[in-house]
Amino acid sequence: MANVAFSGLGVMGYPMAGHLQTAGHEVTVYNRTAAKSIAWADEHGGTAAATPALVAMLQPS
Repeated sequence: MANVAFSGLGVMGYPMAGHLQTAGHEVTVYNRTAAKSIAWADEHGGTAAATPALVAMLQPS
């Protein structure tokens, strides 16, 4: 499957990123509220990044 970067874990983004992770993609998330990114990673098993730049850097080219 694909490596996916996802920014924005609001009402729509949080479950959308979760569906991608459940489908087998490797998801790295960023949200301006770091606690939300960490909570998502704990719940879904993906990776939380501290900045948007790190989301991009964690994705293989």
